[in-house]
Amino acid sequence: MFPWMSDLTRLKSAKTRSISAENPDGRKGGGAQASPGEPGTTPAAAGLGKGWKVRPCLRHLAPGQRMVLADIDGPGVVQHMWFTVLTEVHRWIPLRIYYDDSPTPSVEVPLGDFFTNGIDGLALVNSMPIAVNPKGGMNSYWPMPFRKRFRLEIANDGPRPIDEVFYQITYSLEDVPDDAAYLHASWRRSTTSREHPEHTILEHTGGPGHYVGTYLVWNQLSTLWWGEGEVKFFIDGDGPGSPTICGTGTEDYFGGAWGFVMDHTKDQRPTPYSTAFLGYPQAAYEPTLKLGPRPPAHGLYRWHIPDPIRFEHDLRVTVQALGWWPDGRYQPLADDIASVAYWYQRGAGPVAPLPGITERFPR
Repeated sequence: MFPWMSDLTRLKSAKTRSISAENPDGRKGGGAQASPGEPGTTPAAAGLGKGWKVRPCLRHLAPGQRMVLADIDGPGVVQHMWFTVLTEVHRWIPLRIYYDDSPTPSVEVPLGDFFTNGIDGLALVNSMPIAVNPKGGMNSYWPMPFRKRFRLEIANDGPRPIDEVFYQITYSLEDVPDDAAYLHASWRRSTTSREHPEHTILEHTGGPGHYVGTYLVWNQLSTLWWGEGEVKFFIDGDGPGSPTICGTGTEDYFGGAWGFVMDHTKDQRPTPYSTAFLGYPQAAYEPTLKLGPRPPAHGLYRWHIPDPIRFEHDLRVTVQALGWWPDGRYQPLADDIASVAYWYQRGAGPVAPLPGITERFPR
């Protein structure tokens, strides 16, 4: 039995609360208090009145506008988050989470990428901590304990207003154990080169902690096979060429094999899959975004939930970009790779800041 299943049988002196546009501060008895005609409400409720579906979403997020969606006094644990927005804006919206009184966020990731939905908002994911359901219903079950305060902020870094942001953040007000760590998440993007065919997923100092997940968006700028490179973990002072954990290939790290192809003699296309801890939900995918013709994109995740990677003070995670030359040697690739690293650590530390919006999309 998973620990949370056995925990479900225990009675606690905890209080469950939930923040949405219908109850913006999550207070007890604070839901469904908007009246038709008030700012931010929907005209569709004009014939129903207070207590019905009057303010189901954030109706307007202007370019450059920042918005605090949740500001919660602790101690407590955020248990579930659900978001949905229209497609094409998932990388316009930074998701930032601040714990306690930290001036810097511990989560700073484009909204879609945090929910393993960084290509075009149309992924379908059936995993344990993240589920994305038709169409673009993005759910996170990563537990996020906080002691003094939890603050979640979004913004619109795009060129046009975002007219509808639907969200719900459910949390429990309860004591937090002394050994409970804070969830962190950091986004990086790089274009590898033949001289240095390696993407850094995480370069972090600030333990102790444990690494719990990787999400990659691999935009294939080269042709043919792209996933021969290894994923490496450099733990607590490992030298540049001496990782403690070294995988055997990109598809191997994500739990697949042989290029994700079921029968190489009949069909060379990879097969998508989504499981509790490993997935390739968008396999050699042709995005529907209005960006013009482009090579395939690959969306992959690996959750280290049964097998977290422990570190005391520093951790570096990399993935190589390798294919094949016609003569059977490994070919260094110039591909565009974006990643999210997920980890827990003792303190609420800063993460790499997001680049500007023009740097969040493939060249």
